Amino acid sequence: MPQIVVLPHATLCPDGAVIEAPSGKSICDALLENDIDIEHACEKSCACTTCHVVIREGFDSLNEAEEKEEDLLDRAWGLEATSRLSCQSLVRDEDLVVEIPKYTINQVSENH
Repeated sequence: MPQIVVLPHATLCPDGAVIEAPSGKSICDALLENDIDIEHACEKSCACTTCHVVIREGFDSLNEAEEKEEDLLDRAWGLEATSRLSCQSLVRDEDLVVEIPKYTINQVSENH
């Protein structure tokens, strides 16, 4: 089973983590199932950027991003060439190294 190495994040995962995820599972679901409470304001429907992650290793093993995801990523804080929405990124057969950005842009909470 592929492993996901989660790099340390000050609030969500201060010590980092190594978790296992079966092929076909989204990175977001794998994180949530392992008590890493990544934000997912749109309930994983590909309608926001709060679950944005940067794939440091294993990017090419993920399913290809669809146009809707790419359009949303253009609005993500800290966008990089290997950025993905974790709710849309499916684990395949390679290990991954994932970084959760320091900030997210939550349109829902910022508009109140």
